[in-house]
Amino acid sequence: MLLGLKTWYEKLVLGNPKTVLMLVALLTVIAAAGLPRFKLDASADSLTLETDDSLDFFREISERYNSGDFLVVTYRYKNGDLFSDESLATMRRLQDELAMVEGVSGVQSILNVPLLYSPKLSITEVADGIRTLSSPGVDRELARKEFLESPIYKDLILSADGETTAMMLNLELDKKGLDLVRERDSLRRKRNEEGLSAEEAQRLELVSAEYLEHRTAGEDAARARVKEVRGILAQYDGNAELFLGGLTMITSDMIAFIQSDLAVFGAGILAFIVVTLLLIFRQARWVFLPLTTCVTTAVMMLGLLSWLDWRLTVISANFVALLLIITLAVTIHLAVRYREYFAEHPEWDRFQLASATVSFMAKPCLYTGLTTMVAFMSLVVSGIRPVIDFGWMMTMGVTLALILSFLIIPASLMVLKKRDGGLGEDNSHAFTQVFSRFAENRKGIVLGVSVLAAVISVVGVTRLKVENRFIDYFDDSTEIYQGMLVIDQRLGGTINLDVVLNKPEQLAPAFEGEEDPFGADFGDDEADEFAEAEADAFAEEDPFASDDPFATGGDTATSEDAYWFTVAGLNQVEKLHDFLEAQPEIGKVQSLATLYKVARDLNDGGLNDFELAVARQSLPEEINQVLVHPYWSPEQHQARITMRVMETDPNLRRDELIQRIYAFAENEMGIETGDVRQTGMLVLYNNMLQSLFKSQILTLGAVFAGILLMFLVLFRSLPLAIIALVPNMLAACVVLGGMGLANIPLDMMTITIAAITVGIGVDHAIHYLYRFREEFEKDGDYVATMHRSHATIGRAMFYTAITIIAGFSILALSKFVPSIYFGLLTALAMSAALLGSLTLLPLLLVLFKPLPKPVASVEQGKETVVVEDTETCVS
Repeated sequence: MLLGLKTWYEKLVLGNPKTVLMLVALLTVIAAAGLPRFKLDASADSLTLETDDSLDFFREISERYNSGDFLVVTYRYKNGDLFSDESLATMRRLQDELAMVEGVSGVQSILNVPLLYSPKLSITEVADGIRTLSSPGVDRELARKEFLESPIYKDLILSADGETTAMMLNLELDKKGLDLVRERDSLRRKRNEEGLSAEEAQRLELVSAEYLEHRTAGEDAARARVKEVRGILAQYDGNAELFLGGLTMITSDMIAFIQSDLAVFGAGILAFIVVTLLLIFRQARWVFLPLTTCVTTAVMMLGLLSWLDWRLTVISANFVALLLIITLAVTIHLAVRYREYFAEHPEWDRFQLASATVSFMAKPCLYTGLTTMVAFMSLVVSGIRPVIDFGWMMTMGVTLALILSFLIIPASLMVLKKRDGGLGEDNSHAFTQVFSRFAENRKGIVLGVSVLAAVISVVGVTRLKVENRFIDYFDDSTEIYQGMLVIDQRLGGTINLDVVLNKPEQLAPAFEGEEDPFGADFGDDEADEFAEAEADAFAEEDPFASDDPFATGGDTATSEDAYWFTVAGLNQVEKLHDFLEAQPEIGKVQSLATLYKVARDLNDGGLNDFELAVARQSLPEEINQVLVHPYWSPEQHQARITMRVMETDPNLRRDELIQRIYAFAENEMGIETGDVRQTGMLVLYNNMLQSLFKSQILTLGAVFAGILLMFLVLFRSLPLAIIALVPNMLAACVVLGGMGLANIPLDMMTITIAAITVGIGVDHAIHYLYRFREEFEKDGDYVATMHRSHATIGRAMFYTAITIIAGFSILALSKFVPSIYFGLLTALAMSAALLGSLTLLPLLLVLFKPLPKPVASVEQGKETVVVEDTETCVS
């Protein structure tokens, strides 16, 4: 079969090299035509689990409470007091301009929020109308004090030093997008659990395409909005210090970071590849051919992704760099082997050289490609769409890299004239043999360092964590970092977290916490009689129904619906509100308890249920919009507590905070498990991190098991397969352990390093062992074989590893911290894999001698015995 494949390949590729190259060029042009369609994606979808039920709940709550996305502008007046006439006039002009931006539904600031303490009003006065800082005759000092001390505005709208304020640009809620994505996700869940009918499958395809198109248009509009807002802010730089914050701004800037890294560092890696190839081979063709193969692979793969509308995200942003490096590794192995054959057999023609090179390298390259695919396929089980896509992209990219390398390089060598003028001096084998001599003469050091590295790595792995601060993704010189810092430390926190409470089935006493003014001391029988009489009395039409503050009608709710607006309900909300406010990681907390505290203060004492109902009906719409509607859904019998968590808190542990809140609500307050639920971006991001950690760390074991099986198929020896696996397991442990010791958290970017380490690092072991077996057949001498292997395949391993290490180290210059980690950790992984393959791997082969004695050596031994016996007999 293998002979048939070889004949077929030689006939089609080596026999028709110009045709092959023309077909490759044509496919490249077709793929390149799709590049204008290429898109990047940094939407919130890339930060969440695709199958997370919490995601649907988050969208449901967002729609119910009309809590869309927002932008935050921080404002500090440079030329004097924030509350001066000039400052407020500047702020008013800025606010008016921001309100005119398309997609902004309103702007909230100190200029237009209701004032209740400037001066202090009674509840009846509040009902008569509200005042704002823009109202005539308002005492600005009282307003300043209210913004600093009021339960409503404290730590929300004005910094503690009174110099920085915030403007919140509320963005229109994308209800169409919510409807589309919820329908899509519902169909996806049904597909995964039950299966879909033909009509449902067609509907899923249609709604998925419609949602993607709608989201693309929305993201374009959001980036344009951010750009317009920044343009407006730039006009006020001379008067005020301004920063822009918000999720939309962050995603917009992340796109810019990704684009910059793709352009700058992609070009940098290509330039480095050229320099490296020149230094290694010193021949133009061995620069041109690998470079052409790398570029063709990248263009063809990106073109395919563009035509399929498959988008790069933050996670897959380094996909292009990885693909270039993997393709380069294959081409270098082909180049090195070709040059070896050329040096050994200068009389061979082009066909013989190309055919021999392909024949020898096909099997190890195929297995290195398959093992790399197995490693990247481990990402597919993550449950996070961008991580899944990255796994599939890399799998497809590796396949394409193998195919194109075995088409372009051999076909080009058949077209180009055979070089008879020598191959240029290459003394790199002398350097690689330093490792083989070290492994031979310093066995104890190699084994000791390996064991020590393994122990330290295990300790480091136990310290791995998935908690991280989103602000740490960005360089401290970026606007994202500076804006988040100001909002976090001066204006109440950055990341949203909500606690949603459902009405309990067993209601608390109506007058819990206060004396029932209508209470009477009845015995059991008397109580029953009173209840029956009361029921009979209210069985008839209530003559006061139209004036009853608890009656149904208009926008009011029934007393049953209004549970959270009773003393019992508000006391429960307030208890949880106060607990949340006391947590060190939590900044500003807002809920119905905020209004309850203000109402008690304005009333100079507590309120009963009747007074609460009257107050609720008489509140002006401006107060309802700020203090009631965002925190209460009478139709759903639901209360909502919103808070902002401080991302800059070094002790922030998202999962621990979430569990702490649940424990207090359920254990200390007695709320049933089903009646309390948390949501918000913090919950979604935490779910993603926890799932990612579990799936990927546990999947690594399955990856190594799969690679071990492939080694068994390739080498047909369990001892040899285990020996081949050891250096790669050690390299993966060194990287993960190093992350733990350096306190680098696992996240969407760094979790892929393990797969990359295994996927690329294992290539060294396969190539080395494949060559080691061939060299071993010559004399059966393990030590001599080791030195010869280092002088041959060791060079190719060294070239590829050095190229990867130096190429990815360029990413350290990025301003996007995940790219920096990705580059440096990949460089560390390749360093560990190279050292393991050049020292530990050959030493284990020498020590355990897993290969059978070569046939020539055995036969030579038998002949020696016969001669010795004959001589003995003669004597």
